[in-house]
Amino acid sequence: MPSSLAVAWQNLPAAVLQQEHGPSADWDRLNLRRGGLPFLASDAIAAALDSFGTGRERLLVGRQGQKIVAMFLLLRTSAAGWQTFQPSQLPLGAWVADDTLPLLDLARSLIRGPLGPCLLLSVTQIDPLHAARPPDSADSQSSDYIRTAWTELQGSFAEYWSQRGKNLRQNMRKQRNRLAAEGISGRLRVFDQPRDMAAAIERYGALESAGWKAERGTAIHPDNAQGKFYRRLLEYAATRGEAVVFEYLFDDRVVAANLCLRRDEVLVILKTTYDESIQSYSPAFLLSQDEIELLYHEGRVQRIEYYGRMMEWHSRWTETSRVLYHLTLYRWPLLLQLAAWRRRRRQALESRSGH
Repeated sequence: MPSSLAVAWQNLPAAVLQQEHGPSADWDRLNLRRGGLPFLASDAIAAALDSFGTGRERLLVGRQGQKIVAMFLLLRTSAAGWQTFQPSQLPLGAWVADDTLPLLDLARSLIRGPLGPCLLLSVTQIDPLHAARPPDSADSQSSDYIRTAWTELQGSFAEYWSQRGKNLRQNMRKQRNRLAAEGISGRLRVFDQPRDMAAAIERYGALESAGWKAERGTAIHPDNAQGKFYRRLLEYAATRGEAVVFEYLFDDRVVAANLCLRRDEVLVILKTTYDESIQSYSPAFLLSQDEIELLYHEGRVQRIEYYGRMMEWHSRWTETSRVLYHLTLYRWPLLLQLAAWRRRRRQALESRSGH
């Protein structure tokens, strides 16, 4: 069904976003309209394109009159299918838009824009906090991506800590008592200056490379794409006072670290790692407790966003969560019906083969 939204689209190489006189200021202006997410800042997107892009990404710029009202970074996934640029290092899909424009209407306008024969458009990893999840329709479907957690920092730390589970509070107390008995000084260290980010990424990578992620080839290293991306991301953000790295030390040994972005009253935890060789302590939990206590004391951050898949350990720190989703739009309702039929047929075949 055609969109009632009047938007004129321009199809450009993604590289224009990084040009000196490109539309990066408009990208950042639109990002601020929908939550001002620091990992969707134009320089963060530029860093992601440099590290993880294929060179085939396109920037779709939507205008109403002379005003830019939406921008989507898209990549062709098939002869007639497109989706948002979505490296795993970005918590959400790479698009920004005026918050008065519904995402589904934008997608309907875009699928009939200058993409060529576009029959399917997928907007990935959407946060309902910033783009309400639309009901399924004749030409669109949404699907769950992951459940993610967040923590509201309300009241005092003492009140927050008293609401945590008894087992967590006792375990943390026992660990700290044992550290003191063994003469080990456990302490939090914080970095937020551009000059500190390269060394922080190197220390983070050393921790992560010693664990299971190294076996899978997904660990950060200063010289790999991930390491270069996070260094650039945090250095750029630090120039705006928006990067922060929390490290937990046993004496002078780093045993856990969080890479974070902080904007306004929200802290986003991008990456967490810890020393997996330590069996008798929970360094990541010790880090979390001291980090949250510090944030309460500073009074600047009101919400912590994790943006990763909610795990059992998240529930020890918070009771709040929400579901991120994907939105898939078909050019014609018949295509959605065909896709649904194929999915049912495949499931039936798999069910029969399983028996």
